[in-house]
Amino acid sequence: MIVKPDAVADLVGTEIGVSDWVEVTQDRIDAFADCTEDHQFIHIDPARAEAETPFGGTIAHGFLSLSLLSKLAMGTVIGLDGMTMGINYGFEKIRFLQPVRAGRKVRGRFHLKSARERRPGQWMFAYEVTVDIEGEDKPALIAEWLTLQMLG
Repeated sequence: MIVKPDAVADLVGTEIGVSDWVEVTQDRIDAFADCTEDHQFIHIDPARAEAETPFGGTIAHGFLSLSLLSKLAMGTVIGLDGMTMGINYGFEKIRFLQPVRAGRKVRGRFHLKSARERRPGQWMFAYEVTVDIEGEDKPALIAEWLTLQMLG
C-alpha cells in the first residue's frame, strides 16, 4: 500500500493488512538451522522430534518465525510515496506463543500502532504484528515491530 506522508495519520490504529500464507517447510527449517548453526533435534530430526517431544514432529525455530516478518510484510504494510529504502529498527516486544510445526502455513496481521516523522524525510512506524498459524486458534507470535522509511 503506497501512501502519501500526509495521509499516514489517518491509518494509525487500524489494521493495515493481512499477508498471504507462507508454508514453513522442513527444507526451510533445515536451511535456517544451517544459517544460524542451531541444529537442535526438535528442528531437524523429524523421527526423534515425533518420539521425544509433545509437538508431534519438528518445529520451526522461533527466530525463523520472527524473521519471516520481512516476507510477510512485503506488499502488506505501508510504503510511503517517495520511499528510497526501508530498514528494521527493532522491536519493543516479542512473545513466542506457540511453535510452528513443519509443513504448517503462517501469515502476518499488521496493525499500525504509530507513525511519526523523526526528522525530515525519515519516518518511524510501529506495527503490532500477529503471526497466525493456519488452522490454529493461538498465534505463533505477537510483536511490536519498529521500521524506518527514508524518503528521497
